[in-house]
Amino acid sequence: MFDLDAGHREVQKAAHSVAAAVEEFADEADACTSVHPGALEALRASGLARHVVPAAFGGESETLDPLTIAVIREALMYSSAHLDSLFGMQGVGSYSLAVGGTDELRREWLPRVAALEAIAGLALTEPGVGSDLRAVTTVIESAPGGLRVTGRKSFITNGGAADFYCVLGREGDGHSMVLVPADAPGLTITRGPDLIAPHILGELEFDGVVVPEGNRLGVARRAFSLMLATLAVFRVSVAGSAVGLAQAALDEALRHVTTREQFGEPLIALGAVSQNVALSWTEIESARALTYRAAALARSDPRGRLDLSSIAKVGATEAAGRVVDRSVQIMGRFGLVRGSKIERLYRNARPLRVYEGATEVLLDSLARRLAKGAS
Repeated sequence: MFDLDAGHREVQKAAHSVAAAVEEFADEADACTSVHPGALEALRASGLARHVVPAAFGGESETLDPLTIAVIREALMYSSAHLDSLFGMQGVGSYSLAVGGTDELRREWLPRVAALEAIAGLALTEPGVGSDLRAVTTVIESAPGGLRVTGRKSFITNGGAADFYCVLGREGDGHSMVLVPADAPGLTITRGPDLIAPHILGELEFDGVVVPEGNRLGVARRAFSLMLATLAVFRVSVAGSAVGLAQAALDEALRHVTTREQFGEPLIALGAVSQNVALSWTEIESARALTYRAAALARSDPRGRLDLSSIAKVGATEAAGRVVDRSVQIMGRFGLVRGSKIERLYRNARPLRVYEGATEVLLDSLARRLAKGAS
């Protein structure tokens, strides 16, 4: 069994404290499609966002530690998906800037990201483009005054709440990325669709938005690697979120089956119920061990360990889906009550298997690696 060292346990303790502080209004926060001020303030006061920014620009350590990030997300997701998303997106939204931006641009934005004084956004998907990001149609081109961005981005997390967006687009025969401030002239943001698990989503339209050449991220026409680098560091953290949600679902089910009696004894004394909670515990601990190991290995070589991160993401998110479904079943009619905690967890579990690599897309990629001879 993988065990955390003292440093990771200290971070875990701090993250649990933030989660506990938000628990009293977690239902309200998770129903929000804009930033919940209480969740934002609790996270800001904790200083946890420093763990997703390099030390040179106000962060905690020079090299981001995927295990630290996964442990934090596990603790935050246990309480609130909204809280988890606020934290996770600070890293996902700013990592392209951290590794591909000029020193001037990084000094301008990253200390504010670390302090949660600026909210980050990553603009990849489009109305017609989801998993196949090489097919994006947004155009980035040279223009008087810098770089011009034209196109539409869809289903963008933090859309309308972010202070800047790292935008992927086509430039000539390659892919480039630029940082676009939220208040850039020509950028129009509308609210995105309502999801089964409420989420901050926006639709972004870039109508000839011009930003300085210094806002370029990475090398012109070769910046697709920045997006891959972001996934390599942060995909495994989604597995951490899944473990946290699954643990919350099991704990909710346990509270029910240890206090409710049927046939003259607690529900947990019934064979089918006891076996199901034990199976959920087994799956959670298996997912946690895999997640921690994959995240620990990703620190020294994120791209080289992306296969294992993908395996952890698939394993943990699929396990979370099974655990929360099993918990609803164990709780019987009480598991079906609208507005209950288990209903919120049930809805929050479903998107985990879609974003940052849908299960089917990741399994296809893993199968190709096996066919080539994975090491």
